[in-house]
Amino acid sequence: MSRKIVASVFISLDGVVEAPDQWHFPYFDEEMGAAVGAGLSNADTMLFGRVTYDSFAGAWPGREAAGEEDAGFAKQLGDMRKIVFSRSPLDFQWRNSEQAGGDVAEVAAALKQEPGGDIGLSGSISVIRQLLAAGLLDELQLIVHPIAVRKGMRLFDEGEPSIPLKLLKSETFSTGVLNLVYGPDTAPPTGGYEEAVASLGE
Repeated sequence: MSRKIVASVFISLDGVVEAPDQWHFPYFDEEMGAAVGAGLSNADTMLFGRVTYDSFAGAWPGREAAGEEDAGFAKQLGDMRKIVFSRSPLDFQWRNSEQAGGDVAEVAAALKQEPGGDIGLSGSISVIRQLLAAGLLDELQLIVHPIAVRKGMRLFDEGEPSIPLKLLKSETFSTGVLNLVYGPDTAPPTGGYEEAVASLGE
């Protein structure tokens, strides 16, 4: 059985995923923390784009060293194997970090065949898009915040073909945040206008 690749994304109601630090924190609570932790609980490897990796590496080692409430999660991240996609050579200070030796689809497909736990992503939108396009993403956790940010990069870019997904899990937090987990839909619904109209009379 191959390893699962699982991605977790903070996203606004209008689909924005850029700079969540500007709009996400008012909605963060224990429920969300538990959901984020659960999404990565079975992972022993993480994939990163360069920007997200730099953000994580600039914050989490210090939080682990500080020994405060989030030190356990920080240690979990530090102990994981971290693979970073970048066109430029990288110099790593955070332990267990390495640069990817190929493109996203190639590296991800090879990792899925290796022994180990889940392969996680948090953010790294460019990597998630490429995994979705290649049919390699097994779960997409969207933590949907009840705010229209109205500016910034959206999760899904323009392109073809469409990517059908099926809902695997959903829950509503007391803050109004939705925790939605999707997987690939290998048999999406079919039909057109006539079928839709016919269903109204049933």
